[in-house]
Amino acid sequence: MDVYGSIASFAVVVGFLTLTPGLDTALILRTSLLAGRRPAWAVVLGIQAGTLVWGVVTAAGLSALLSTSRLAYEVLRWAGVAYLVWMGGRMLWHSRRSGAGGTAASEPSGRDGSWPAFRRGLLTNLLNPKMGVFYVAMLPQFIPDGAPHVAMGVLLAGVHVCEGLLWSALLIGFTGLVRGWLGRPSVKRGLDRLTGLVVIGFGLRLATQPS
Repeated sequence: MDVYGSIASFAVVVGFLTLTPGLDTALILRTSLLAGRRPAWAVVLGIQAGTLVWGVVTAAGLSALLSTSRLAYEVLRWAGVAYLVWMGGRMLWHSRRSGAGGTAASEPSGRDGSWPAFRRGLLTNLLNPKMGVFYVAMLPQFIPDGAPHVAMGVLLAGVHVCEGLLWSALLIGFTGLVRGWLGRPSVKRGLDRLTGLVVIGFGLRLATQPS
């Protein structure tokens, strides 16, 4: 398989992965609806930065530790579980405060919310060991013989990032069309609670899945 064939094949595989609803989709939709476009794009950029990191470390051979070292995998897995449960619980707590007082913001908006949103997207991606295992299992299959591993890893991860950005643009654009109806306080609280439960669910699923 040559470079162009590898890129095309990898694009198809990660395209299906990108379109599959998951934690990333839930975070992007929630942030876009509750905080606006700027924080939503910050979440997107954080997620995609994490994707690039996984691509680079996989191509460099570092993330192979996740598939060969049970300890490394378990440490990352439980860090991810703790982070997801904490994040989901925080969303539920904010929705409770918002419901009680009517004024508490469940999500920072504008420029002030960009860095926390970026960090949330980045950590959600980097603390997901399944992402690392996916790259360890799939990426080497799409690196042609003789191709520089790190450069090819960055290129393939870049394909994944581009597809993620396009899909995220559609998600954020969609929320812009329905924000008027979904912007009501009662709907916002319901969305915050639903997303919090989804995030906690992902955390519990990660905790109970076999390593």
